[in-house]
Amino acid sequence: MKTNIIKFSLTFLLLCMLGSAYANEGDVAQAAVASTDWLSWTYENLVLLVGAVAVIGAIAAIFHLNNQLMELNRIRVLQEHGIEVAEKVAIQHKQSLWQRWYKDMTKAVPVEKEADVMLDHNYDGIRELDNILPPWWVGLFYATIIIGVVYFSYYHIADKGLSSSEQYIADVEQAEEEVKAYLAQQADQVDENTVVMLEDENELALGASIFLNKCAVCHGPEGQGGVGPNMTDNYFIHGGSINDVFKTIKYGVPEKGMISWKSQLRSSDMQRVASYILTLVGTNPPNPKDPEGDLYQPAKEEATDATADDQLGMNE
Repeated sequence: MKTNIIKFSLTFLLLCMLGSAYANEGDVAQAAVASTDWLSWTYENLVLLVGAVAVIGAIAAIFHLNNQLMELNRIRVLQEHGIEVAEKVAIQHKQSLWQRWYKDMTKAVPVEKEADVMLDHNYDGIRELDNILPPWWVGLFYATIIIGVVYFSYYHIADKGLSSSEQYIADVEQAEEEVKAYLAQQADQVDENTVVMLEDENELALGASIFLNKCAVCHGPEGQGGVGPNMTDNYFIHGGSINDVFKTIKYGVPEKGMISWKSQLRSSDMQRVASYILTLVGTNPPNPKDPEGDLYQPAKEEATDATADDQLGMNE
C-alpha cells in the first residue's frame, strides 16, 4: 500500500512539473534541452512544488493512519468479543476506502428506528432527526468547494482570467461597440422619404469633405457650378428640398451626365452631402454659373400646403 502511494505521488508530481513547464515555456522539447530552464522553473515555482509535496504527503498520511486505526480496531474487537465479531470487522477491513465511504454516505436510519436518532429539538411539534444528509447534497457541497478552489487559483493566484472589474470594463466596451454598429446601421436606413436636414457641424463638415472629393469636379469647390449647375442660388432643376437633393444624388441624372452615387456612398453620407449643399444656398462664390431650373421657395410651398389643409378642414 505504501509503495503504491509513493509511486502515485511521484508520478503526480512529475506530471505537474511537466504540465507547468509546458505552459510556461510553450515548447516542452526546448525546455528539456537546457538544464538551466529546469532550474529556473523550479526556483520560480518553488511554492507550488512545496505545496504539491505537502498535499501528497497529507493524503499518504491519511491513508496510512486509516489503515492503522482499522487494524487496531480489529485487534480490539477480536480481544473483546471473540472470533465471530472479529470476522465481521475483518470483512469491513477488507473493503476498499471507496466502498466504506459509499456505504457511510448512503446509509439512512429506517423509519422504525427513527426514535433512536430523534433529537430534543421541538419546533411547534416538528421534531428533528439526526439523520445523514443525502449523497447528492453532500456531493454538490464538496463540488462547490472544489470549484471555489479552482476558481480562486485561476483568477486570483495564477492571474489567468479577467477579474470582475476587468470583465465589467470589457463588457461595457463591447456593448458600446454594438451600440455604435447599431446606430451606424440605422443611419444607413435613411432614404429620400425619411431624410432630414442635418444641422450638426461635424456632420456638415463630413458632407463638405465628401462634396470636395466627389462633387467639386463638376459643381466647383465652392458650389459655383461648372459642368454641373450652380449650387449657391435658389434655382434647382430637380427640386430644392432636402428630399429632392438626396434623391438626385442617390439616383443621379444619367441623361445629363450625373452618375448615381447609391453604389458608392452610404445613405448617411448622401444625407450629409445633401445637407451641406443646401447650406451653400445664398453664398456668393466668385464667377458663379448662371441659374438653371426653377426658383425654389420653400416658405411659399409650406404656406400653400397649410392653406390647402385649412381649406380641406373647412370642407369637412
